[in-house]
Amino acid sequence: MSDPIQRAREGDPDAFRVLYEEHVGRIYALCLRLARDAAHAEELVQDTFVKAWEKLPGFRGESAFGTWLFRIAVNVTLAERRATGRRESRVGLTAEPEALPAAHRTPDPGAQLDMEQAIAGLPPHARAVFLLYDVEGYQHAEIAQMTGIAEGTSKAQLFRARRLLREALNR
Repeated sequence: MSDPIQRAREGDPDAFRVLYEEHVGRIYALCLRLARDAAHAEELVQDTFVKAWEKLPGFRGESAFGTWLFRIAVNVTLAERRATGRRESRVGLTAEPEALPAAHRTPDPGAQLDMEQAIAGLPPHARAVFLLYDVEGYQHAEIAQMTGIAEGTSKAQLFRARRLLREALNR
């Protein structure tokens, strides 16, 4: 059997389906952690694979295919987050605070805070770096390449994420 990446680059949808099935689980797990919402994560996964299909002819194989997909997923998620942030910044105050997204609300002091909730509460860039470094095992140079940030920024975001997690878990 020939290489599914090469066949997909040549436009073979069946080969791309093989790649999709091989990688969708890890991409979904990343998007779920970044988005903090299952339905939203599914949309991000779809957007990631659509973008991957569009960019596949330009995949040069300089990194592993999974790493390349992770970079696309992170970029799709962060781009969507920026667009949402711009839309939300144009929205005025609300008379119903419970209608605001959970990240903007003060947590109930009696609520039990677990690790997933603490990670979900991190700022988007810090959460992305934390997940890529501490959960997925990528190095700062790889994260910098995936996200388009400097390696030093990756290290600073990881430091920030860990500090915020400690603070959240110590409350």
